[in-house]
Amino acid sequence: MEYSIITLILLFFSLVYFRAATHYNITDTPNQRSAHSVVTVRGGGVLYPFAFILFLIQKFFSGSEEIASYLVLGAGLFMLCTVSFIDDVRQLSSKIRLVFQFLSVIPLLYFLGVFDVVSPVWIPICFIFIIGILNAFNFMDGINGMSGLYSLITLATLFFINQNLVSFTEPDFILYPSLASLVFLFFNFRKKAKCFMGDVGSMGVAFWIIALIGLLIMKTGELKWILLLTVYGVETGITIMERIRLRENIMEAHRRHLYQLFANDLKTPHLWVSSGYTLAQIIISVIVIGTDTPDKMLIPLVILITIAAYLFIKVKIKKQISHDPL
Repeated sequence: MEYSIITLILLFFSLVYFRAATHYNITDTPNQRSAHSVVTVRGGGVLYPFAFILFLIQKFFSGSEEIASYLVLGAGLFMLCTVSFIDDVRQLSSKIRLVFQFLSVIPLLYFLGVFDVVSPVWIPICFIFIIGILNAFNFMDGINGMSGLYSLITLATLFFINQNLVSFTEPDFILYPSLASLVFLFFNFRKKAKCFMGDVGSMGVAFWIIALIGLLIMKTGELKWILLLTVYGVETGITIMERIRLRENIMEAHRRHLYQLFANDLKTPHLWVSSGYTLAQIIISVIVIGTDTPDKMLIPLVILITIAAYLFIKVKIKKQISHDPL
């Protein structure tokens, strides 16, 4: 009953936001780099910080002793989502965004207890890695259904692990963002989406997922759980290297991602592409869950195989595009 009520509240909140966003022109207008053709509401991912507020309210009324810890995490989440929403409304410089991303990571690491157990030498690497994941989610949020479906499957995987393999957090901490993903997908997983996630959504759900994977890593002592984000990581990393090689500004919009080649050049339906990416991650996640291979062997092996598969597909598609008649 509780989850049905939360879902209805999230649904009602979305409808209210759509009206406000339309009134204040918080929308995406198609341009030559766009993968859509109609004006669409931007920032629909504001559901995630709102879901976190609902989670905090639930913790408060249940008298949870852990609410102080969640408030610390919330400080980072709301800081990140606020600047991201402002960027959705009026574009901010990349330097300002990076400063606030850096600041938001501090309460996240405190929440995870990283400062107490990790050598100070590794702390800068933690910052770089987390900020990289945040921006990877932002870069990958480019077609209908992509980030919503990918996030939902990642959260579902974490829920399975939590319930069946190792208990690393309370179920509600996974279920609330999952419900937000379901509601968002109701409006986004369509041929003509009613809304886009926006920076506030891609950053918000990424932050929440990072917190969950961080808790899992801290509980098990295994780094292999970062592979639950392999597809996004490989896609983003290779695309950034490609753009650096071409001397392009990696912070500017582009159409070099593999999913963009599928959607824009091959005209593959968005929902097929999004589902394909999600299926690829499901396969990887099943392998990660089912193997006892040590981290030092499993992580590089999975990443290298994924890179090889990615490059093979991308090269093949580029050849196909170059041979198509104009």
